[in-house]
Amino acid sequence: MKTRSKTFQLEKDIQWENPAPGVTRQVMAYDGQLMLVKVKFEKGAVGTPHTHYHSQASYVASGKFELTIGDEVMVLGPGDGYYVEPDQLHGCVCLEAGILIDTFSPMRQDFL
Repeated sequence: MKTRSKTFQLEKDIQWENPAPGVTRQVMAYDGQLMLVKVKFEKGAVGTPHTHYHSQASYVASGKFELTIGDEVMVLGPGDGYYVEPDQLHGCVCLEAGILIDTFSPMRQDFL
């Protein structure tokens, strides 16, 4: 398995994956310690609540999302962001079609 991405990532060269209905993603840059992922949501698509041992920080590039992290619920829009500590339950509902930019540490081997 590759342990790092190419130095440059061109959107046109990276395939979109379909991990859930209404959700597609592109794995961008990564090495063993860090991963950057672009996730596109259609309106109404659900990021099913889940946990993972990775730290996650995400940025709302476009759209509107209702995020649930632990016991907290908040609606976020363009320019907003959030942090998920390891092993914390989190998920989202897309209220307006948009894109999240997710970062993980360490990288998500399950995405490769």
